[in-house]
Amino acid sequence: MTSKTPRTVLVLAGGISHERDVSLRSGRRVAEALAARGHRVVVRDPDATLLPYLEESRPDVVWPALHGASGEDGALRALLAAQGVPYVGSTADASRLAWHKPVAKVLVSRAGFSTPLSLTLTRDSVRELGGAQVLSRVHSSFPGPVVVKPATGGSAQGVTSVHAEDELPRAIVDAFTYVETALVETKVAGTEVSVGILDLGEGPQPLPIVEIVPRSGVYSFEARYNAGETSFFTPARLDDSVAAAVSDAALRIHDVLGLRHISRVDFIVDEAGVPWFLEANVLPGLTETSIVPQALVAAGLELGEVYETLAEVAIRDAGEHPLD
Repeated sequence: MTSKTPRTVLVLAGGISHERDVSLRSGRRVAEALAARGHRVVVRDPDATLLPYLEESRPDVVWPALHGASGEDGALRALLAAQGVPYVGSTADASRLAWHKPVAKVLVSRAGFSTPLSLTLTRDSVRELGGAQVLSRVHSSFPGPVVVKPATGGSAQGVTSVHAEDELPRAIVDAFTYVETALVETKVAGTEVSVGILDLGEGPQPLPIVEIVPRSGVYSFEARYNAGETSFFTPARLDDSVAAAVSDAALRIHDVLGLRHISRVDFIVDEAGVPWFLEANVLPGLTETSIVPQALVAAGLELGEVYETLAEVAIRDAGEHPLD
């Protein structure tokens, strides 16, 4: 399903989140791929002129290549829908659910999937109840290593692996540097994998599973975006039955959270072959080192054609569901 007519595509990239630089890289890659397919592509930063610009220019479709809150918390998508502008990606409601990691974990757990034991802390609760008392209770509740991360956000910013009690305060502070809520999660040992989900108009399908092996042992911001810092195996080195279970879980979680068009679901697969849900990404990174483009290539798909088709699907969906 590809476009026969050149479209005017507005790619939104940049924004004011901590992931601005990554967003600019994703936006540039999308814009270049669409322009190579013959489309008229405009790249803009979201700012106070955006909504009047949309009203005046009426692009055929918007591609929000915005990482972080400015593109993934649902607010922008709700405004685009209110203006009747088609856009690629999940709806505002689904974005709000998946964007907040503790909420997504609850929904996924209720659907029957494994997700690490966790506890959510707000900055105000730590301040009100006393940091020392709170952290002591947290440590006693998690006897083994934990991962502390911001409850929202991506690119591993503010994420810390904690192996000793005296490392916990710094980890919590680091998470609070980015947002007001932190997630403390049991660290599951195993193989880190990620599954892209793609819907080109005939229903969502899982892409080849990508196995992630960072040189440092931690898939940090640097390991994600600096070439050579991480080895990727596509398809992942999993037994066929385990790989099938992971792909099925990713597809069902995509559905549980109400995601659409393109998403990414991250897991740790333990020694028993059980996939543990970590998070779902409303807007997967599309940079030169990102996981989803690697999976698309491994599936034998051409990036420009995929992005073009997603734009067409978004236009179709806007006509069928104008309030989404």
